[in-house]
Amino acid sequence: MTAFWIILGVHAFLCLLILFLVFPAFRRHPERQRMTGIRVAHRGLHDLTPSCPENSLPAFALAAEKGYAIENDIHLTKDGEVVVFHDDDLSRMCGVEGKIEEKTLSELKELRLQDTDERIPTLKECLDTVAGRVPLLIEFKSFSFKGAEELCVKANAILSEYEGIYWIQSFFPWVPRWYKKHRPDICRGQLASGFYREKFPLPVVGMLVFNLFGRPDFVSYDINCPRNFFFRLCVLLGAHPAGWTVRSADALKETEGKYRFRTAIFELFLPDGPERRS
Repeated sequence: MTAFWIILGVHAFLCLLILFLVFPAFRRHPERQRMTGIRVAHRGLHDLTPSCPENSLPAFALAAEKGYAIENDIHLTKDGEVVVFHDDDLSRMCGVEGKIEEKTLSELKELRLQDTDERIPTLKECLDTVAGRVPLLIEFKSFSFKGAEELCVKANAILSEYEGIYWIQSFFPWVPRWYKKHRPDICRGQLASGFYREKFPLPVVGMLVFNLFGRPDFVSYDINCPRNFFFRLCVLLGAHPAGWTVRSADALKETEGKYRFRTAIFELFLPDGPERRS
């Protein structure tokens, strides 16, 4: 009988521990309502024309023109500038070897995106292009404590001058933690995927057990893992669910309908109907 109560107590403790780790923000940020029902153009509205690569100024301008919110990605350069670029290395988008953090801004400006005339934009250039016309969902790209801290400080200095609406997210939990501590007014999110299929440096992030650091207002989760236990638990506990990356109208219908993601992040097609569902 004693062994039974010990086992029961251990299970109860583990359940409470999981709840504590996974719990999102206790608040309900007012921006959550604005996020509900919108479609977000992943890295801008890119690759619909040959001269419109991902995370380029034309991709942002086209998305804003058509009324879609925009997801983009930011890195720090070697000389501490904040630029908009997705990959850690330059080979796929620019055809050269090297890490983006190993290059200065002037060196990066010599490169071109996917054999077009477009250059890697700075965050400031992106903000000037969008000019507050649509919300921005900004992903912070860093997997080191020092790098994340510096990126948050530098980006916040730029974004503090911006009058448009923006939300922040990252795979690295230290980013929402920084915003929780220094900019609690900004709606913050945790990016994640099923931990069993992730290849990035922190696969356990898919379990959302680092939510205790940043207590995210929303969770951006891989639409290929909609039934992940930790994701569904986090949503049940109050997190706003965003889904990435939707690449067809059928997938969009399933994402917003069957799996009830309240924000859909899409690319490579134009969703039917307006941005906000009626």
